[in-house]
Amino acid sequence: MPSDQLQITQLAARLGELLLAQQAVVTTAESCTGGGIAEAITRIAGSSAWFEAGWVTYSNAQKQALLAVPEQTLASYGAVSEPVAKAMAEGALVRAQAELSVAVSGIAGPGGGTPQKPVGTVCFAWCKGAISYTRTYVFAGDRQQVRAYTVQTALKGLIQLLETDKLLD
Repeated sequence: MPSDQLQITQLAARLGELLLAQQAVVTTAESCTGGGIAEAITRIAGSSAWFEAGWVTYSNAQKQALLAVPEQTLASYGAVSEPVAKAMAEGALVRAQAELSVAVSGIAGPGGGTPQKPVGTVCFAWCKGAISYTRTYVFAGDRQQVRAYTVQTALKGLIQLLETDKLLD
């Protein structure tokens, strides 16, 4: 197993341990990762005890239809933005009736970047109950690397929320 996949599996296992101990359920809302976060979580045996559902909403239309992302938010900020990621995370949390959620929207490449949002830009949102956190990162590397870094970062954020009850910088 490549080292990035091993690290992702280890993070997913730790997340599962924490979720099980806290009797919490997580859900995902993904765009640029195409379900990679949900796949990582469900690699772990017994994940049905802590993983409720995940959405892959690649298009704006599906972000609106499945996760209730407001059309105005998409129009004002674009799909790759913290407000859209936050709306995705909040929509998933409500629909899955989970305690935690994570959402990602980004530009994995190789094309699609702009000077304002270069390839590798990924917007994240994590929700724990009514509290949400957003971050934007610009990852270096090819499409596969950007997606792997995104999955790792998403899982690390969920673990931080469970361990510290907040997202650290």
